[in-house]
Amino acid sequence: GGMEKIKQHTFALAHYTYTVLSTLKYANGAPVVRIYSDTDFSNPDVQGPVINFNVLDENGEVIGFSQVDKMASLYNIHVRTGCFCNIGACQMHVGLSSEDIRRNLQAGHVCGDDIDIIDGRPTGSVRISFGYMSSFEDAQTFLKFIMSIRLSKLDTEVPFQSSVTKLTTKSVPDDHASFNNADKLSPIPDISDKELGNNLSEAEVTLNWQLPEAEAESIRAAVSETAVPTFRRGGEPITVTNIFLYPIKSCSAFEVTEWPVGNQGLLYDRNWMVVNQNGVCMTQKQEPKLCLVNPSIDLKKNIMVIQAEGMDPISVSLEENTGKEAVISESKVCSHRVKTYDCGERIADWFSEFLGRPCRLIRQSSDMKNRLHQKNTKGLASAANISLSLVNKAQYLLINVASILQLKEHISARLEEPLEIEELIRRFRANIVISAPESFEEEEWAEISIGVLRFQVVGPCSRCQIICIDQQSGERNKEFLQSLSATRGRKTSFGIYLMNQPLHSSFPDILSVGSQVLPVLKENTEIQPPTSSEEKCSG
Repeated sequence: GGMEKIKQHTFALAHYTYTVLSTLKYANGAPVVRIYSDTDFSNPDVQGPVINFNVLDENGEVIGFSQVDKMASLYNIHVRTGCFCNIGACQMHVGLSSEDIRRNLQAGHVCGDDIDIIDGRPTGSVRISFGYMSSFEDAQTFLKFIMSIRLSKLDTEVPFQSSVTKLTTKSVPDDHASFNNADKLSPIPDISDKELGNNLSEAEVTLNWQLPEAEAESIRAAVSETAVPTFRRGGEPITVTNIFLYPIKSCSAFEVTEWPVGNQGLLYDRNWMVVNQNGVCMTQKQEPKLCLVNPSIDLKKNIMVIQAEGMDPISVSLEENTGKEAVISESKVCSHRVKTYDCGERIADWFSEFLGRPCRLIRQSSDMKNRLHQKNTKGLASAANISLSLVNKAQYLLINVASILQLKEHISARLEEPLEIEELIRRFRANIVISAPESFEEEEWAEISIGVLRFQVVGPCSRCQIICIDQQSGERNKEFLQSLSATRGRKTSFGIYLMNQPLHSSFPDILSVGSQVLPVLKENTEIQPPTSSEEKCSG
């Protein structure tokens, strides 16, 4: 039937989805989404098959598009987010002035990042699009996704069913023959109560328990040089409980009790990565089996040993290949370009056999270290001289056991099965694990000292679907990201990124389990004085 039938088909899907989205409300009557449109979706000649919107909470506050994007990926739904290369339309519909755009840029917001809320206002929105291969089942999958993450069954049952009835009888224009093709477009299949129950049972926890919203910010400012490290209320000491490095990006952790610290972070942390036949970095998002690859570093023998079930161990020298045969090439980590070289056919064959697809192991070249790519980095002197390994954001990631324990309670309740604390720690793939008295108090820190090492906090870690992967089995369970979103309110952040100034000594410092952590609080945080002489920090 050509483009005309495609237009009518895709418009029917968009109109159906638009109508249902428009009727979704919380128990208090507040809308679940805010739709941005210049039309009322009544005419396919002036409205294309796209819907632009933001998800709202019960109080009418926008939930950031980056969180919606991450949750959608758990349902195999691909959405586009941001301003869609159309800042003018974004300003008009979201309500941003030119001065707001300038302030957002000064705050570090750039196209394609995760900074979705600044000063309580959205920086963009979410967009879904339909094509000629899309079906009503696809539309319903999207609608069930929105309902499952925001509503209880009681909130959605009536409006959804009534919307289906209205659409079946009223939404199809009589003068478009393609709309009346019973085989293709009608009847619209209902979503059963059972399906709704299965998809919405978890959302009741979301509505009943939320922490206050954390302020959305790209980089947290460090306090002044004269600030004094201070314990929190009660003065209980904070210590390092675990240290992990990940020699091969997205592969299993290598746990140590003490480890040298270099100019890029923990020595050999994420110095290697697996790439596909096109040279693109592979992560657990595309290949969960990577978590079953166990690399370990032997500093005495100067080798990295790689093991996996059903495979013979294989070793790689820690000495960098600087010979003429080493071909330096350019690879990408997220959006950053890095210089790397190939580790050879033997190791490439090993990974290809284990993963069942052609791939290679490459290593970062010391000739061109990945520089810090953060905007407006306050408190980090000589930021241009700070280099990164093959990490995504920063040199170190820190998590707090107390925060893990609080999250564990809610995930266990939703899964209706017990969880081991060690399993959760490994899911969050941190470098430094600490034991602090209060959950999430690490989010109030501007910097920390561990022994002679001083770290500055450069922002929260926004989590993706990798935390849904069991690091011991490679199995996925989307409940983990959903639970994190539910317990943290609107954000999926967990843990904090740290940066360390380049070392001036030729000898690396050592980070050790059991070391005391001395935090410096952010300027706007109330400082609780020590209650006894035993609780004062020493140099």
